[in-house]
Amino acid sequence: MKKISLIAAVGSNGELGYNNDLIWHLKEDMKFFRQTTINHPIVMGRKTFESLPHLLPNRKHLVISHQDILNPEVKTFHSKEEIDAYLDKLNEEVFVIGGSSIYKMFILEALKIYLTEIKDQREADVYFPDFNKEEYIKKTLLEVQEKNIYYTINQYTKRRVLCKEK
Repeated sequence: MKKISLIAAVGSNGELGYNNDLIWHLKEDMKFFRQTTINHPIVMGRKTFESLPHLLPNRKHLVISHQDILNPEVKTFHSKEEIDAYLDKLNEEVFVIGGSSIYKMFILEALKIYLTEIKDQREADVYFPDFNKEEYIKKTLLEVQEKNIYYTINQYTKRRVLCKEK
């Protein structure tokens, strides 16, 4: 069974990135991302993969792209159906890390959404998809003021999942 979680940092208007790069580079957010995704598979689109400075240590890189990624440490999938078949066989939490179209692809299946919500607005060309926050229980994990920017790291857990776990 798929255990899909999304993880992202967004501005006040859902801003994700600009020119294929993150808008914010916040120390505590990066630390949270690393600690949360370590030893888990990460799913991303080709542009997100290409924006990484290097392969992220101790994570299986799963890339959805029409183009093959010529790296033996990366598994490429050419469709949602193809990656779904692969993820159905895994029995572990998988993190979707971007970009916008990949978040949209998985948002309805997400059991958890780890969202760093930044109280700031910046120019962006990609945005996190809207989701119905009423379907989730919100838990604030961390509140931070860094570089004169205030943000909270929140975990949204789908309500129906909580009911099944009881």
